[in-house]
Formats: sequence, C-alpha cells, structure tokens
Amino acid sequence: MPHKILAVDDERHIVRLIQVNLERAGYEVVTAYDGREALKKIEEEKPDMVVLDVMMPYMDGFETLKQIRANPQTRNLPVIMLTAKAQDQDVFQGYSQGADIYLTKPFNPMELLTFVKRIFTEMETDDEDDRVYNL
Repeated sequence: MPHKILAVDDERHIVRLIQVNLERAGYEVVTAYDGREALKKIEEEKPDMVVLDVMMPYMDGFETLKQIRANPQTRNLPVIMLTAKAQDQDVFQGYSQGADIYLTKPFNPMELLTFVKRIFTEMETDDEDDRVYNL
C-alpha cells in the first residue's frame, strides 16, 4: 500500500505539480487549499506526510503546523514546508514550530521527492530499530 501524502497550497497549479510528481513516484496524494481544509483532511484521510505552504487564506501554514504539533494524534506526522517565505526568520519559525524540512519556492520537484523518500526511509528504519529494542 503506497504512502499517502497531503499536499496543501492555495495555488492550484502548485498542488497539481506536487501531486503529479509524487503520484508518478508511486505515492497516493490528497489535496487541500488552505490550513483549515488541511486539518480536516488530516483527520479524515490520515496521511503519512504533509507538504504544506505557508501563505494561505483562513489559516496560514505556520498556524496549521502549530495545530498539527499540538494534537497528540498528529504531533509526529512529518511535515515539509514548501513556501516562498525564504527569509531567515521564516525558515527559523518553520523549524522551531516543528517542520521536518523547509523548502523554498521556486522548487525542484525532484528535490521534494528526494526529501519525501528520505523521511519515509528514516521512519521505516526507526520502526525497525524500535522493534529490536522492544523485544
């Protein structure tokens, strides 16, 4: 069963670019177009990862990330921030609120795919390590 990834951005062409590239790599992709919709989709769809923009209507990506991390059921959900907000303070805010990766636009879809694969590989390795120690 493929990993499910939620792509969140208010720019539909960006969501489509993410979706097409991740689906070509074998992932299942669900979409949302703002932070409120993202939180609803996380609850309904139970994705394995979120690719999250910052500048969105209703609820920005930083607030969305904050709520993901505050929820015990989603606090360990991997989140890749993908945003045009590239100032040092923005990057710092993303990481300090719990982003696993912070990528800036314009972005290379292959770079995003590399980070997605790396996170899933690390998760699987951690699971294997946990099984060894929990015997």
